[in-house]
Order: sequence, then structure tokens, then C-alpha cells
Amino acid sequence: MMKKKIIISCLAVIVTIVTIASLYLLFRETIDRFNPLMEQEYVYVEVQEEPEDDDGRYRYREQGVTENGETKRVVFTTSTTLDQGTFVRVLAKGSYTEEYELIEEGNMPRNE
Repeated sequence: MMKKKIIISCLAVIVTIVTIASLYLLFRETIDRFNPLMEQEYVYVEVQEEPEDDDGRYRYREQGVTENGETKRVVFTTSTTLDQGTFVRVLAKGSYTEEYELIEEGNMPRNE
């Protein structure tokens, strides 16, 4: 009888963890947007990938670098396509992108 309760408890914990992880993966952008513990940071990107169609907008998934030199992947959407080699500064908060702006290459952080 005791073993049965332990097994049921373990299964309940596993189901709860899987549910929470699945919800986070589905709603990661929204969760990051309103998470007060997550800080905003600028990520500098040189557009290299072709965009995905996103209901009349263009979704870019690019690898960029923060002002501290850390590599970070960002996702942002635009209303027009960007040429490969375009430099963009993205204001990101986790996987949520608040805004982006086109910049000149000279405004990119230098790797030291």
C-alpha cells in the first residue's frame, strides 16, 4: 500500500514538472516579457539568415552578441525584409524582443 502511494506521488511530480516545462516552452516569450527578475539587454546582430513568413511580417532568428561580448540568440520580426549583412541592435528581455533598430557597423561592440 505504501509503495503504491510513493509511485503515485512520483508520477504526480513528474507530470507536474513536464506540464510546467511544456507551458514555459509554449509561452516563453510572454513569460520573459513580464518576468520582473529578467533584465533587458541590447544584442547586436548582423543579419545572416533568411526570414520566416510570420503572418505578413518577417521573423528573424539570429545569433548576436551583447555589450559584454556574450553570444545570444534573438528572435525579432520586421515589416520589411532586411538584406543580409544589415546590422541591427535588438532590445531583448530573455526571448522577448521589445524593439530593434538598424545601426551602422561602427556601432557594433568590438570583440577584445
